[in-house]
Amino acid sequence: MAKILIIDDDELICTTLTRLVCSKGHDASNALTLDEGLRQATAQPCDVVFLDVCLPDGNGLDLLPTIEALPASPEVIIMTGYGDPNGAELAIKSGAWDYIEKNSSVKDIILSLERALQYRQEKLAVAGSRSISALQREKIIGQSPKLNACLDRVAQAAGSDVNVCILGETGTGKELFARAIHENSQRSRGSFVVVDCTALPETLVESLLFGHEKGSFTGADKARDGLVLQAHCGTLFLDEVGELPLTLQKTFLRVLQERRFRPLGGAKEIASDFRLVVATNRNLEQMVADGQFRADLLFRLKSFCIELPPLRDRQEDVQQLARYYADRFSVRYGLAPKGFSPEFLETLMGYAWLGNVREFVNSMEQTLAAAHAEPTLFPKHLPLNIRIQVTRAAVAHESVAPGNVAKTPAYSLPKLHDYREAIYNDAEKNYLHDLFSRSERSISHACQLSGLSPSRLYALMKKHEISRID
Repeated sequence: MAKILIIDDDELICTTLTRLVCSKGHDASNALTLDEGLRQATAQPCDVVFLDVCLPDGNGLDLLPTIEALPASPEVIIMTGYGDPNGAELAIKSGAWDYIEKNSSVKDIILSLERALQYRQEKLAVAGSRSISALQREKIIGQSPKLNACLDRVAQAAGSDVNVCILGETGTGKELFARAIHENSQRSRGSFVVVDCTALPETLVESLLFGHEKGSFTGADKARDGLVLQAHCGTLFLDEVGELPLTLQKTFLRVLQERRFRPLGGAKEIASDFRLVVATNRNLEQMVADGQFRADLLFRLKSFCIELPPLRDRQEDVQQLARYYADRFSVRYGLAPKGFSPEFLETLMGYAWLGNVREFVNSMEQTLAAAHAEPTLFPKHLPLNIRIQVTRAAVAHESVAPGNVAKTPAYSLPKLHDYREAIYNDAEKNYLHDLFSRSERSISHACQLSGLSPSRLYALMKKHEISRID
């Protein structure tokens, strides 16, 4: 008998689903709000959660990662009163088992439940038969639900030789995740060869990738192995694969299919047994539509995708990141361990981190250099641009109408939630207005400029009530 939790503010829906679930021999409970649903899911493990989207105290999709991160890790079936393609995409990307409308037939609802339970039973059985080993995750810091979901994908990818595509904004740690896949795979004893596609000179790209024989071109005074051969029995990592020259994409597609290539000036083909991992911050689908990337190559590259969240979407990890890098830089510069003032952590949590973890690391290094021998880190030690942005957001939030008296000084910090709202909403809205101004209000052009997928762009437009004008 499975335990099913129904989170929906419509009592009739709760009653109907409860009867359906019980008629199949399962135990059902229900909650009318997100808070009550989370409380029940935390207090008593469940197997499947039916989760409504629009609830009195928030959006069900926002709770999805939290529910999946619970020890029982229940499967989640999103139910909604109206169809929303963007919401459906977001639900599936966030790990939902299914996304169904409330007016679906009883047969469809029960089938979705039974398939979710079957999948869960088989998954738990396989997990119980595996030997447990710690995931190698050097420099990947944090325990947030979104980060843990990505690490689960790393573990899945490491267990096979499938091509992996890592997506994410600049600075989110795509190379770290590529290394983690390599280090946890059966190829860990082989080489991890990094190819920065943004730095490949078009005139030498084939020679660098595939190698060349002596005398094959001017300056080729001796034969050299290419990067593809160096990755034999290991992993080939193409960073920023969207920058791979279009003229080379057809050649590389064949190499990817056959695992064979011919060095420049070579008389015969050479085999290389490499595992491919690629990364990009660009929208490859849009590049295909614009004729800048081959569709057949994209199909090969996206066999298995891992989409890394920006740091602003995993704020729970900021304190752990701060501790890790403060200790690391203290050791590097021969300094005593540092303490954190509460205001220091609040400021870190209040900053938008548009440069993600890369910006965070650089900022922490500057902070340690500024503090030097002082034992405690305060906001004063942080780079000036961070303090300015956070203070501006705080002042904007604390401002009052003429004639009113502010209850708190302008320099004081608001609540963390208010920080986030002020910073993220203003930054996103201003960015969207600038984006549409530069793209002449074209969705396709806006996606190309921003690197956002169409679904993500539509979601942001809906959030900030910006209409589409092509």
